[in-house]
This record gives sequence, structure tokens and C-alpha cells, in this order.
Amino acid sequence: MINRLMNEYEKKVYEELIIWKHEILKRPTILDRLSKKAQKKVNEIIPEKVHTAVTEAMKGMVHATLTGSNFTTRKSQGIGLTLLEKDEKLKEKLNSYRRTATIEGAGTGAAGLLVGLADFPLFLTIKMKFLFEVASIYGYDTTSYEERLFLLYVFQLAFSKDEAKVNTYEMIKQWEQRKDQVKELDWRTFQQEYREYIDLIKLLQMVPGLGAIVGAFANYRLTEHLGNTAMNAYRLRILTSRPIID
Repeated sequence: MINRLMNEYEKKVYEELIIWKHEILKRPTILDRLSKKAQKKVNEIIPEKVHTAVTEAMKGMVHATLTGSNFTTRKSQGIGLTLLEKDEKLKEKLNSYRRTATIEGAGTGAAGLLVGLADFPLFLTIKMKFLFEVASIYGYDTTSYEERLFLLYVFQLAFSKDEAKVNTYEMIKQWEQRKDQVKELDWRTFQQEYREYIDLIKLLQMVPGLGAIVGAFANYRLTEHLGNTAMNAYRLRILTSRPIID
């Protein structure tokens, strides 16, 4: 039941969160299941030492990005703002980061294979920096380890499928109850889900003649998707603290 203390905008957000939840928890399509199955077969063929090396590389890359983003993000951007005002501020930030990501994707895509490979860390940096901005807008202090961990779960929710997405959604929904029990992210799941989510479109970005178009479009859509996921994840966290979300 919706809490009577909620204003009209918060009631609207509550309804949007219910729709968002159903989208996340809906059964995967046949194509999704076949794709996941094929990717699982590929992962089984890859030697364990390669998985370990990729996981450690991704972990190091993300940690470096987190450190830099924490220093360069203006803190407490949402002080005194209503949820509506925070959402509007987020959308403004998203427009800016989406433009940056689009330009970056077009540039690296047009430059060919070798420069195209640089898109992975560059685009990852843009996405992580954006999430720090989102956390600040919604009033959370990213100097705290648990807040940076939550931010990574938001990222994982955006770029994962099937069971991993459902589990991550539940973690985010129950964060206030579970955050003290979570000491470390499952980096193996994090890197595999992210890589599998973007693999095909990023390979197309390296195709001569298509790279710039695909890179710009891919980065635009992926940043937009991350923005929508982040907005709803933080809305969910704010409203569940009341508690009103089933």
C-alpha cells in the first residue's frame, strides 16, 4: 500500500518502479536463453587462468576508475532537493554524459581496430564517473566503501541478464538490510556479465566503415540504459527506506 505521506510525484515514481521491476524480472526470451547458453559454452572452453587474468584486469581497471571518479565528483549535489528535482538534475547530467559517450564511441570506432580497443577502458571510465554523479545527486557519500559497492551493483544490474540480473535487483532492493554482510563484489560475475552484454555490439564497432556509426549509437544507447537503471535503483533505495515497496 502506498504511504499517505508520499506526494503526487513520489506516487508516480512508485508506479514506475513497479513497471521497472516487472521488466527486470520477466522471463528471458528464447533468443536470450540461446545466447546465454552459447556464451556459457564459450566460457567453458576458455582456460581458467584466462578467466582469472581477465577478472583481475577488470577489477584493477574499475578500482582505478573509482578512485579517480571519487576525487573529481562534486559532493552533495542533491542537498535540499526534492525527489522530482533530483530526477531532473540526473536527466541533465545524463544528457551531458550521453553526448560525451557518443563522441567517444564515434571517434574510437572510426579509428579502426587498435584504437577501437581503447574504447573499452574509456567508455568504462565515462560510465563510472556518471554513476558517481548520480550517487551525489541522490544524496549518498561515495567516500564510503559501501556506497561505492552499491554503485557497482547498480552498474552490474544495468549490464547483466537473466539470473544475475534478478539476484542483483534483490541485492539493491534489500541494500539497507544486506549492506553490512557484503564485503566484496563477485568480480568474476561482474566482468563476465558486462563482457557478454556488450560483446557483439563492441565487435561490430571495430568493423571498418561501420565503426563510427556503431560506436556512436552503441555508446548513446548503453549510457541511456545505465542512466535509466541508475535513476530507478536510487529511487527504489530512497522509497524502500519508508518502507512502501512490495
